[in-house]
Amino acid sequence: MGFLEIQNVRFSYGQQRNIIDDVSWQIEKGEFHCLLGRSGCGKTTLIKLAAGLLQGEDGQIMINNKKVTKPSNEYGFVFQSPTLLEWKTAIENVLLPIKLKRKMNKQDQEEAYNLLAQVGLAEHIHQYPSELSGGQQSRVAIARALIQKPIILFLDEPFAALDAITREELQHDLLQLCKKQETTVLFITHDISEAVFLADRIAVMDRGKIIFDTIINLERPRLEHTRYSVSFNTYSKKIRDVMGSKHL
Repeated sequence: MGFLEIQNVRFSYGQQRNIIDDVSWQIEKGEFHCLLGRSGCGKTTLIKLAAGLLQGEDGQIMINNKKVTKPSNEYGFVFQSPTLLEWKTAIENVLLPIKLKRKMNKQDQEEAYNLLAQVGLAEHIHQYPSELSGGQQSRVAIARALIQKPIILFLDEPFAALDAITREELQHDLLQLCKKQETTVLFITHDISEAVFLADRIAVMDRGKIIFDTIINLERPRLEHTRYSVSFNTYSKKIRDVMGSKHL
């Protein structure tokens, strides 16, 4: 059994039957998996089911040998929008999950500062979201998700609205942070290159089903030259061919 185990899960919205149609998937502890698919294929619904934000009709989802029935403080979630509180500074936003759970201490504040420093925001900790760029806001959101050292991190297209260079920088930062904390990750994206750069394994969804998956056997750490290697392009083309096939 994997660290995250999705077993024969189904889910429907009202009259829309089988948004998720008998999906099974597993992620081993410490692995980074990406889920790809066109808009409306069900990938966001699946990640919400895995995180306990939705409940399936059939099947079950297990994380660390515990059945998922609701969201947990042990899970981190980063949405498409950073969803920062505008009246709180960067470091206050990062510390929010701690403050909501218990009284903060000096170690919490040091950890928040260290996380922000690791994503290049050491000089911006007292700035408000309106004073930060989109990429900086995304960095704050990632630091906030990691402050409690979650056993698993769910990310739903967190870099979709960013420019290409900022996006690549954040991909690199995310990999470093997750490796340091040994975090298990399920990451949703539309971007094939992003998935190949980040993932240990990629799954492609269509019409509520996983129709293809592959292990990404590229050297780690993933570096800038990785994006221009022959192997990287081979994986990218294989996945593009699947996503572009006529039956989709």
